[in-house]
Amino acid sequence: MIALTARVSLVLGATAALACSLGVSAAAQRTPADIIKQSAASDWRPLDGQNTLVMELNGGQVIFELAPRFAPRHAANIRKLARNGYYDGLAVIRVQDNFVTQWGDPVDEEKEPAKVKPLGDAEAKLPAEFSIAYRGLPIARLKDADGFAPVTGFSEGMPVAADPKKNRAWIPHCYGVIGAGRGNTVDSSNGSSLYVIIGQAPRALDLNITVVGRVLKGMELLSGLPRGGSNMGFYDKPEQHVPLQRVRLLADIPAAERPALEVLRTDTPTWQALVESRRHASGDWYVHSAEHTNVCNIGIPTRPLVPAAS
Repeated sequence: MIALTARVSLVLGATAALACSLGVSAAAQRTPADIIKQSAASDWRPLDGQNTLVMELNGGQVIFELAPRFAPRHAANIRKLARNGYYDGLAVIRVQDNFVTQWGDPVDEEKEPAKVKPLGDAEAKLPAEFSIAYRGLPIARLKDADGFAPVTGFSEGMPVAADPKKNRAWIPHCYGVIGAGRGNTVDSSNGSSLYVIIGQAPRALDLNITVVGRVLKGMELLSGLPRGGSNMGFYDKPEQHVPLQRVRLLADIPAAERPALEVLRTDTPTWQALVESRRHASGDWYVHSAEHTNVCNIGIPTRPLVPAAS
């Protein structure tokens, strides 16, 4: 942990020196596309086979990664559920406009308890994992103020909000972030029902629900589904449910079939340059630049895996 924190500090120092040498105007003129095009191979990381899931629905793939640092018990349970084949044959049961898409068992547990799909050896109840300790967390901090947390930034590819005085950090509810649905009690989630944010970041949910990861690719398959009914977006009829064909852990997929993606690392000068470019609106079209951004307005790029040079 100390080594990681020191590494991020060195990265931030190198980035500051680079910014000084370039000058603010030069930094503002670099577009995100330019920065990504000029990135080094070492700025990218491959998918983690043990913490990446591939969900198949509507003939496409949704790829999402888990956040075991922030929700270790939930991440472990989701791995078990995936390996048990629990998610296969379940469905998207809720799509609420400008809010969430949710998937899980379409069977009404109160009406037909005998038909509820068993969890196998996965745990039925987990403690809430709403936040972790801030001290020692490797984080590339943002310089701009955030209305929901004193500190924001990115850590290991996840958006992060934090309160240093209370020594806690958490993943904020940004677009594409995945949470574990729960009931009224905080320990009623287990990863069997998951949701993804498909609208304006509902940050009021922060520290109220366990966040388990984020979508890397395939958001259009989740955000573009027909909206549900007046009951918080839940579908009114079973025929509206969108079936999940299969959900697998990347490590369990044959090598020849695995999605070949890599993700931009968030502990590099390239990432810091990309963040800075997002703060500046440049080009002939713009007449105003806010010189500001926030943790939910910065997406983490992915790209097809570039084979290593032989």
